[in-house]
Amino acid sequence: MKSVNDIRVEFKKLLQNEDFIFDKTGVKLIEIIGAQFVADEPFIFGKPNEDYLRREMNWYISQSLNVNDIEEPIPKIWKQVADEDGNINSNYGYLVFSNENGNQYFNVINELRKYPNSRRAQIIYTRPSMWKDYNKNGKSDFCCTSSTQHFIRNGLLVSYVSMRSGDVIFGYNNDFFWQEFIHKKIANELEVPTGKIIWNVGSFHIYERHFVLIN
Repeated sequence: MKSVNDIRVEFKKLLQNEDFIFDKTGVKLIEIIGAQFVADEPFIFGKPNEDYLRREMNWYISQSLNVNDIEEPIPKIWKQVADEDGNINSNYGYLVFSNENGNQYFNVINELRKYPNSRRAQIIYTRPSMWKDYNKNGKSDFCCTSSTQHFIRNGLLVSYVSMRSGDVIFGYNNDFFWQEFIHKKIANELEVPTGKIIWNVGSFHIYERHFVLIN
């Protein structure tokens, strides 16, 4: 299976070959459709913003669905996707841990405790109503993560992340931090060592403003 470095090389080739597409606003980008790799590094290009990750993680753990509860300064991207009152859909802590969204984390723990070889240990981030929820009251927040699935194989916890869309620079750095946290938390509760995190993205892309980071 491919590594982070293999994905890095693919993007360099796409840029060299000027293999561009354009998003709905006309912005140029390069894209890998159906990217799959072992997430063996915390970033691909650029480096994680530790302060941002800390503030976003605290907000996720709070399970708040309002961006005004993020420690200042509130990230521009969250303001852009929120409605006029600050409401969003994609607080990952809410989607994973909340009673309202099905106690999914605890279902995974209970399932793997009962049946270590299970294939049902899945956390579903998105939902059919996302087609209506994503732009309700002026929002623009169609959840990027579709689901994760967790396996115990050969005595190790393996996590399989499925995303509909991922920005390589900001999205991967931030989402990896969250998924690694969940991966380690599940392993710790089940008292098994961590294995691989396998990353899958429908559209894995880099915007033109970040092309400089590839070089």
